Amino acid sequence: MLIRYKKAFEKIAMGLLSFMPSEKDLKKLQQTMKQYETDENWQLFLWKEEDIVGLIGVQKEEGAMEIHHISVNPSHRHEGIGKAMVKHLKDMYSELDVKPNEETASFFERCEGEMNE
Repeated sequence: MLIRYKKAFEKIAMGLLSFMPSEKDLKKLQQTMKQYETDENWQLFLWKEEDIVGLIGVQKEEGAMEIHHISVNPSHRHEGIGKAMVKHLKDMYSELDVKPNEETASFFERCEGEMNE
């Protein structure tokens, strides 16, 4: 289930974000978290099963939503969680064009291909 990020989940969210290649540096990671916490156009969602195992971060734009971050706990990868997060996001914001940024494009395109099969 996709849930909205809350400050109480900060450590979990930072841990998941740190799996993104661009977020390895602690200063960069802290800047990214601050962006999600202070800019209303940047939204972070967490994927919760029994525990929180995934995260997807987006930036709302005029008529679109761009995926900037997508990460799944390594022990839960290859279970379809990333694809499920993208699908739920598209369902939640069906009026918007959900699209990837450069960093998330290859994963997004794989998800799109599998969803259309």
